[in-house]
Amino acid sequence: MVRPLISRRVGYKPEVSYFKPRGIPMFDLLEVCLTVDEREAIRLADLEGLSHEQGGQEMGVSRATFGRILRNARKTVADAIINGKAISVQGGHYEMVITERLFCCGACGHKWSEVPGTGRPEGCPSCESAEVERHTT
Repeated sequence: MVRPLISRRVGYKPEVSYFKPRGIPMFDLLEVCLTVDEREAIRLADLEGLSHEQGGQEMGVSRATFGRILRNARKTVADAIINGKAISVQGGHYEMVITERLFCCGACGHKWSEVPGTGRPEGCPSCESAEVERHTT
């Protein structure tokens, strides 16, 4: 018996959902599909810099499941970049859960929030220290 899929939590939905190589007409392109939850795994791991454990918690899946999602996503993106294919972002088993991201400065203790998808802050907005960490409530 197959285990049911757990909905993966996705915390950011960008406006863009299609990418193509420049200078190649659409009718000459092959296309690969990146699911919404795979895009979220790439965002959490590669843009936000979260570990597999932290990424899994954000998406509501285990560390191992997060790792498999991320591996499949990176393989799809690599195929598109290396072989000149378009990337369509669609589908997957997910639910949208947009939440604020909380950060804390290790130097001055300042706490603040940022919207998802903006990347990890480079420094504290109060003292400009680079000692920035995710704040867990």
